[in-house]
Amino acid sequence: MTTITPNVNPTPAPVIDGAKVERFVHQVIGDMGAAMSAVLVHIGDRLGLYRALGDGIPVTSTELAAKTGLNERYLREWLHNQAAGGWVTYQPEDGTFTLPAEHALLLADDSSPTFMAGGFDFVAAAWADEDILTEAFRTGNGIGWHQHDDRLFTGTERFFRPGYQASLTSSWLPALDGLVARLDTGISVADVGCGYGAATIQLGQTYPHSTFVGYDYHDASVAAARGRAAAAGVDGNVTFEVARAKEFGGST
Repeated sequence: MTTITPNVNPTPAPVIDGAKVERFVHQVIGDMGAAMSAVLVHIGDRLGLYRALGDGIPVTSTELAAKTGLNERYLREWLHNQAAGGWVTYQPEDGTFTLPAEHALLLADDSSPTFMAGGFDFVAAAWADEDILTEAFRTGNGIGWHQHDDRLFTGTERFFRPGYQASLTSSWLPALDGLVARLDTGISVADVGCGYGAATIQLGQTYPHSTFVGYDYHDASVAAARGRAAAAGVDGNVTFEVARAKEFGGST
């Protein structure tokens, strides 16, 4: 016969604060809406919709469809989503949508130092990586950079390149005493963890008397960097090699 001993100190049921539940409901719905809208932001970036709106001229969905060659029905829904989120403005009197100039700086011009649309590649990559991230939680194993979705690599380059272009050679390097003079004269520089080579290539363009070697263990990134260096015409003083941070050659 089994004897069940009653729990003499039961855990009291929590007192539910209805107002707190309601506030959290609104937060959850807001977060869900932001997550869904992030997909549409990424799509708009991929399809060049922000660039098409970047001139600040108000357009209807029909006019945007004619301008981009895309389907009007889907563009109509996309524009309404963007207006609801405050990314574009809507003029009900004539049914037009406008991308404000201040927003265009972040979304429409990838040469702008404030361009941020590339960051939504990170979001897409995170969802694509959901399975390997879930497995890592189970096993505790690490995840190699090379295992991630390709949009993490392209997004990293797109997100950080505008900052390099705006500040790397104009303010960051001049802040280091004597470095610019040495680069102008000619020295050898290693860029460890170069990715797609945006900073390395910019250095090669700015300081033609110096040589630059970008190192990354991710062979696909190195291949992309080599192609970009050739296209930029700096492959004479900029090279890229596959190597880990502890394995590259050279000396300090």
